[in-house]
Amino acid sequence: MVDPTSDLEEDVSEDDAPRCVVCDEPIVEDPAHRVRTWVEDGAVEHRHFCSESCEAEWESED
Repeated sequence: MVDPTSDLEEDVSEDDAPRCVVCDEPIVEDPAHRVRTWVEDGAVEHRHFCSESCEAEWESED
């Protein structure tokens, strides 16, 4: 089932796909895709990662 609220629907092109915040690769139908979501100052923030290693690299930059 495709989640209609997802940025990663089956037919998303590379141009419209979210990009990894670390390596800037487009994320299209990637099962390793990760999203971090949090609330900061009353606004929802999120970051997309193409892999666990990119997510770990982003965490180490904090």
